[in-house]
Amino acid sequence: MMIETSFSLLDRLQQGPEDASWQRMVDIYTPLIRGWLRRYTVLNQDIDDLVQEVLAVVVRKLHEFERQPRIGAFRRWLRTITVNCLRNFWRAQRYQPKAGGNAGFGDVLDQLEDPESDLSRLWDKEHDDRVIQRLLELIRPYFEAKTWQAFTGVALQGRPVDQVAAELGMSANAVFIAKSRVLHQLRREGQDLLE
Repeated sequence: MMIETSFSLLDRLQQGPEDASWQRMVDIYTPLIRGWLRRYTVLNQDIDDLVQEVLAVVVRKLHEFERQPRIGAFRRWLRTITVNCLRNFWRAQRYQPKAGGNAGFGDVLDQLEDPESDLSRLWDKEHDDRVIQRLLELIRPYFEAKTWQAFTGVALQGRPVDQVAAELGMSANAVFIAKSRVLHQLRREGQDLLE
């Protein structure tokens, strides 16, 4: 059974969010935000508080978020919120941690604010990779095993359609349809998060 959604996750959250949509947002973004905070010498006992702070800002300000014709508007917006929360955290601590490498912590945050920096490009790649992975985990239960195997064989493993079809006892057309169904749902769920 497919997930029937007429709106993307961001649309649902902006137009009258319900608990399930917020939980999906938390499920998708908590691991990504946590990973980024760990990278910047945030102590483990502070990470959960900072993740909550970032998500709280997202909740408070999501109605202000405006889609832009440029790709990646949401991830840039989220990166900006994360950077601002980190800055506020370190100011409140009156502490300047040492970032990895020779760059100071302020320099690292400045790079994250610059959408053209290598660090921002790394954020974008990690964002997309992690969000896609998490969305795949979330939509997986809505597909039959054979449909999922056909999709993963062709789309994720890059194996030839004929080979996957033979292994699963399906026609090549059925494999294409399975791949298409999963990709369609992935696009629906990830619309605006990945575009």
